[in-house]
Amino acid sequence: MAETFDWPDTPAERARELVEGVLDELDLDGDVVVEEDEDRIALTVVGTDDYGLLIGKRGQTIDALQLLCYQAAFRGMRERKRVVLDAAGYRGRRRETLEGRADRAAEQALTNNRVVEMDPMSAQERRVVHERLKDRAGVETYSEGDEPHRCVVVAPLISGD
Repeated sequence: MAETFDWPDTPAERARELVEGVLDELDLDGDVVVEEDEDRIALTVVGTDDYGLLIGKRGQTIDALQLLCYQAAFRGMRERKRVVLDAAGYRGRRRETLEGRADRAAEQALTNNRVVEMDPMSAQERRVVHERLKDRAGVETYSEGDEPHRCVVVAPLISGD
């Protein structure tokens, strides 16, 4: 006989239960802290001893789990909001790294007056780079290529002098 499962009513609780289930299956201790506002659901894993397993190489595991959380949380619902999953401050550290790389690419593009193609990255990471450089004088950014090799290109603006 099939086991029945009572799925929580709220998207935040659905996402929390999914992450807790993954932690259990990976045999990781830890808790999931949920903060929700009108724009997003933020889930943070705390208290585990192996964040590396949860984050994965270049964040691939945590990104995949974040996508699953979004899909599960809002399945069958029309209204949706962002779901952000973090562990050990990974998202903040990654943002700082990407912003630093974006700044260096902009400097390189301006100094050499040539386009700079950054390494391939996820849509979420490309968004960080575009946002960082959107108000930077003298450069423009655009994405190029096909997933999973899509990257940000930083190009010097041609002056109209």
